Amino acid sequence: MQEASASSVLGDFDDAKYQYLGVESRFFRRDGKFMVRTDGPDGKLADFEIKYSFGVTPLQQYLIEFPGGRLQALSIAWDTRPKSAGGQRWFHLYPGERITHEDPLHWTGLYQNWNLQCAACHSTNLKKGYDAAGDTYRTTFSEINVACEACHGPGSRHVAWARRDRPQGDKGLVKATMNVCAACHARRSTISEEGQPGAPLEDTHRLALLTSPSYHADGQQREEDYTWGSFLQSKMFQRGVTCMDCHEPHALKLRVEGNALCVRCHDGAVFDTAKHHFHEAGTKGAQCVECHMPAQNYMVVDPRRDHSMRIPRPDLSASLDSPNACTQCHAGRKPEWAAAAMDQRYGKKWRDRWHYGATLHAGATQGVKALPALLALAEDPAAPPIVQATAVALAQPHVRPGDLPAARRLLTSAD
Repeated sequence: MQEASASSVLGDFDDAKYQYLGVESRFFRRDGKFMVRTDGPDGKLADFEIKYSFGVTPLQQYLIEFPGGRLQALSIAWDTRPKSAGGQRWFHLYPGERITHEDPLHWTGLYQNWNLQCAACHSTNLKKGYDAAGDTYRTTFSEINVACEACHGPGSRHVAWARRDRPQGDKGLVKATMNVCAACHARRSTISEEGQPGAPLEDTHRLALLTSPSYHADGQQREEDYTWGSFLQSKMFQRGVTCMDCHEPHALKLRVEGNALCVRCHDGAVFDTAKHHFHEAGTKGAQCVECHMPAQNYMVVDPRRDHSMRIPRPDLSASLDSPNACTQCHAGRKPEWAAAAMDQRYGKKWRDRWHYGATLHAGATQGVKALPALLALAEDPAAPPIVQATAVALAQPHVRPGDLPAARRLLTSAD
C-alpha cells in the first residue's frame, strides 16, 4: 500500500478506457492527481480521485476515499504482468458476474471496504476504529504497509533492550514463528485486535474450517484460503516443517527455485526422476509442485498453490467432486483416465490409502448417517487437528445425549 504517486501507480492513466456491463470507465490525470470516471454508489458516472495504490504484482488495485473514513477498493485492476504474459491491461475482478451498484460486491459496497476486508494484513499495527453508532471508521496504523513490527513486535522493545548495560536474550524482538505468518496467511475472522505478533492464531482469530464453499470436500482449496488451512493438513506441518524452511521471510522469495527446494529434504535420486514422476525432465510435469501443490488463480491473474502438499487422488474426484492435479494439467481428460494411468505406473495399492475426504464429504451430504464416522475421525490422533475440528463442526447438528462422552474426550485436546 502506497500513496498514489508517479512512482507507485503502475496503471495506464493516460486517458485509458475500460468497458464492463455497458459502463465505460476512464482513467486519467487531473492537476497531478490520478483519477477514474466510473459508476459510483448510485450507479451514476462520477469522477473519483485515487488515494492509494494497493499491491504490486501480479496486479495492482486502487483505493478511493469516501466519507466516514472509508477506503474502497476499485474492482477494475491493473494487470502488472508483462505484455507477453497477457498483462499491461485493465481488467475486472469479477469478469463473469454482473456486479452493479446494488450488489455488496460492487467496489463501493461492504465487501470492497479496505478498512474491514484488507487493511489488517496490509498495514502494521492496524486498528479499524469502527464506530457502530455513526457507522464510521477512524482507522489507524503504525506503518502504511507491512513493516518490521508486523512480525517482530514494537520496535520500542528492541530499543529498550539495546540501551541495557549488557544486552542479552531475545533482543526485544518477537521470534519469527509460523504464528506470525498464520495471522495473515489464513482464512479467518477476527475476534480481537489486541493480539501480539507470534501469539497463537486462535487467541485472536477464528480459523475457517475445511467446509464448503471455502474448501473442496477433501480439503483442497477452493476459494481464497490463503494457504494456512491447507498447510495445517500437510504431513510437512505434522513433522515440524515451517514456512521459513521454504520461504525467506525478509526477501519474500523461495529459499531455492524449482525442484531444488524439495530435494533439500526429499531424496532427489528417488523423487526427482522420471521413474517417479513419469514426465520428461525440464517440463512442467516434472516439477514437484505441479503434482503435489497445484495452483489455482484468484483475482483472475494471481496463481496460488495449495499447501496441503498431497498425493494426487484422481480416484476420489468422481465421488467427492474434488479436483486432482492430473486432470488440472491434462485438460480434457477424465479422472478415470488419470487413475488408470497411475495404476499402470505405481500399481493399485495407492488406491487403498485412507483419506479423510470421504468422511468429510459424507458429513456434508449424508446428515446424521455420517455421525459415527465423523466422531471417529474427530478422535483419530493420526488426523491433522484441523481435520478433526472440521469433523466436530460437521457432527455438531446431529449430536445426541449419548454422544456426550465423546464430546468430553474431545474437550481435553490441546487444539
